[in-house]
Amino acid sequence: QVQLVESGGGLVQPGGSLRLSCSASELAVNMFTMAWFRQAPGEEREFVAVILRTSTRSFYSDSVKGRFTISRDNGKNTVDLQMDSLKSEDTAVYYCAARASGMKGSSPGDYKYWGQGTQVTVSS
Repeated sequence: QVQLVESGGGLVQPGGSLRLSCSASELAVNMFTMAWFRQAPGEEREFVAVILRTSTRSFYSDSVKGRFTISRDNGKNTVDLQMDSLKSEDTAVYYCAARASGMKGSSPGDYKYWGQGTQVTVSS
């Protein structure tokens, strides 16, 4: 049974950094397109970043471009999201997702597998 487990969330001050990690079981992260989404209270789940299967190509939402970096560690079978220069509007539950397709996919419906989410709160 495929499982995605996120970790690394927490409380951070504006301008600070956090590193989220998504650990996968029964799924090889290098063979899947892996993405991060986030959902703030009362908002729809939105795309944050994606790294394509068997590739290092990555794409970001305009709101995080230049501040967030997605990466994959095939040896650990994890996908990380390095978040720098955090802002209060980055506060949300962050979800890891996976799809078999090699296409980017920026809608939640494009992804079959999901983690349970990890809370990120940016506040002074």
